[in-house]
Amino acid sequence: MENYTLWKSLLSSGTDIGFFKEFYVYFYQAFIENDRWLQYLQGVGTTLITTAFALILGVVLGVIVASIRTAHDQQRTGHRNIVLGFFNAICKVYVTVIRGTPMMVQMLIMCYVIFSSSRNFTMVGALTLGINSGAYVAEIIRGGLMNLDAGQSEAGRSLGLGYIDTMAYIVIPQAFKAILPALGNEFIVLLKDTSLIAMIGGKELLHAAQNIYGRTYEFMFPLVGIACMYLVLVMIFSWLQGKLERRLRQSER
Repeated sequence: MENYTLWKSLLSSGTDIGFFKEFYVYFYQAFIENDRWLQYLQGVGTTLITTAFALILGVVLGVIVASIRTAHDQQRTGHRNIVLGFFNAICKVYVTVIRGTPMMVQMLIMCYVIFSSSRNFTMVGALTLGINSGAYVAEIIRGGLMNLDAGQSEAGRSLGLGYIDTMAYIVIPQAFKAILPALGNEFIVLLKDTSLIAMIGGKELLHAAQNIYGRTYEFMFPLVGIACMYLVLVMIFSWLQGKLERRLRQSER
């Protein structure tokens, strides 16, 4: 601590203290001084909670939208359901609008227009991420369902199962294996996109770095630090995804 104080004062005065001492000063003030590492830790926790909430919301929305659109597309000619057609039109508008507009614009609209009276920016950001992810998850799931052999659905119907039971117990479990890599990639993108919440005042990992470099006026260590943290999180989730894929392949043998 004494060395840090001395070296910091020398660095502030413009004295050349050497690379390693300068590195130590910047590292110490970015991660250790005033227990700043706790801010990063809290940021990681908020990032993971936000990602989990957005993922659950995105999967729920994706399954609902994909099921409606698949059911509409698989109707027999001459047997069109008007109600299903209405909900299919809504789902198509939802997917088109979400996929056709930037995430940052959606987040600003949610924060400053739809939820302008809310001060819980983190939750608003998580809700936006979930709604955005739902459109992409819907297309991923719909692609998996449409590529599945139609005989699987017919087999379920022949056993007396309704459409919902057929989808839940026969079609979706088989499609899940095919779409798992794409869903894993969407989850990783969602994890990294949580950094956008800082732009509206949400308190996640990037927000922690902004607070710290706003006090130290040194940008490299906080930003490179959180970049490494994101990288570690992505590597962990990629490893878990690969492990799940291998287990599913083994179960098919």
